[in-house]
This record gives sequence, C-alpha cells and structure tokens, in this order.
Amino acid sequence: MTIKSSRTAAEDAVAHHYARGGLIDVIESALAQMGKTRDTVTIDDLSAVDEFHIGGRKATEELMAQLRITAADHVLDVGSGLGGPARFLAARYKCRVSGVDLTRDYVETGSRICQWMGLDDRITLHRSTALAMPFQESTFSKAYMLHVGMNVEDKENLCLEIARVLQPGALFSVYDVMRTAEGELLFPVPWATTSDSSTVSAPERYKRALQRAGFEILSERNRKDFALAYFADLRARSLPAGVAGPLGLHTLMGERRQDQIRNMMTCISKGIIAPCELIARKT
Repeated sequence: MTIKSSRTAAEDAVAHHYARGGLIDVIESALAQMGKTRDTVTIDDLSAVDEFHIGGRKATEELMAQLRITAADHVLDVGSGLGGPARFLAARYKCRVSGVDLTRDYVETGSRICQWMGLDDRITLHRSTALAMPFQESTFSKAYMLHVGMNVEDKENLCLEIARVLQPGALFSVYDVMRTAEGELLFPVPWATTSDSSTVSAPERYKRALQRAGFEILSERNRKDFALAYFADLRARSLPAGVAGPLGLHTLMGERRQDQIRNMMTCISKGIIAPCELIARKT
C-alpha cells in the first residue's frame, strides 16, 4: 500500500530554494542559441543543465554502471530534478524510469523534455516527497539518489520508504554530498541558501539508516578528488571574461551559482564535505 502524507514546511522550503519559474522557456531560448529545437535536441545537448550534481554526466555514467541495469528493469529516481539521469538511462539501457521530486518547475519541465525526445513512454516524473512516494510495494528492481539527502533530515524514514518500493535483491545507489570531517559549512551552497535547509550527514549516518531499512552495504567511495578535478576542468573550459554558455548550472541557479559553488568547493577542498557513493542491496 502507498503511504500518504502532506508536505512539511521544511520540504516547502527546499522546493522554494530550487524553484525556477519559466524554466522551459529559458531552455528553449538557449537551445535556439545552440541552433537546436525541441525536435532536434538530444540528451547530450542538455547534459550541462539536467545533470545537476557534481561530475555531471560522467558521474551518472560511473554510478549507473554499478547498478547493472537492463531493459527489463523499472528504475526509481529519488529526487529526479529535470530528469536528466532518467533520460540517460532510458536512452542507453531502454529501461523504464519513474522519478519523484518536490519542485513543480523541475517535474513539469522534465516531463516536457521527455516528450520532446520521445521518452515519455518510458519515463514518468511525479511531484512528490521522497518520504511518501506514490508507488506500491516492491514496484522497482533498481533505484538511485543523486544529491538528495542533503535536503532530507529524516534519512531513516527515507531509506525505509525506498526499501518499501524496492523488490528483494534490488540494488540502490546513493551519490550525495556528505560530511567527512568537522568544520563549519559556508552558505549559500547549491542545495541550501542557509543552514536551516541543509542536512548534510556523514556516510555512517547513511549506512546505519540503510542497514536498519534492510539493506546490505556493498561498496563505499569518497569522490573528493573527482570533484576537485571536475570543477578545475570546468574553470579551464569556461568562456572568456566569465561569460556562460547558453545552457549550464546558471540556467537553474542564476546569479547565485558563483557564491554557491565557491563555498561548496572551499568546504570540499578543506575536507569538510565530499561527494560520496554508496551501493547497497535490499535483502
């Protein structure tokens, strides 16, 4: 059975942080600058904006390879954003993907883009809290979560809800920014304007929550060096005079992005936080 609940004030604050009105029009305008239309755009054209996590498409490819996805899988995307990883999976592996996200702008825009690419028969995006998803028990054979837990304080119930909708033996991958040492976080960061909306936790907290929900931890990886190299490469490839390309993180983050990314990278460089992977199996 499906658990029903209303959104909390904390979830409303998270949705507001990510909200971006008129997003579909902004993306279409950017595509025109690139010489593309809704009929000719590809998932690669959009990867700079719809892979909204450290490492972008490369991080997605490396994480998803560990899930061993096939065309027979129905995959759950927890915190699906614009649906970039979901479209990557549906296109590469021919699987079905269902995603949930709090932010209406992301869900509506992501659904439109899926239609443009003819993937709406394989991808469905829902506006929903991850703590009470609109799915029946044992619906999914695989699941993943990319940069979501930093906005979810109740990681225990989050893992329980994900376990509820996964089939026995299903693999679940987590790629979140996690706390790796003591120290004060700087704000704003990409996932929160102030500390009130940030729930960054250590890998141990995730592992305890996963194990209590009936998962076996298969592997763990700290991706600090990967993150530093990724952003160094972005800086090296940036346009002269700091001019952004038609599509990119600025499309979602606006003028806030420079402060957000600088603060995040300062904390990563100091070893306070890092993007970390966990791969688990539901027992």
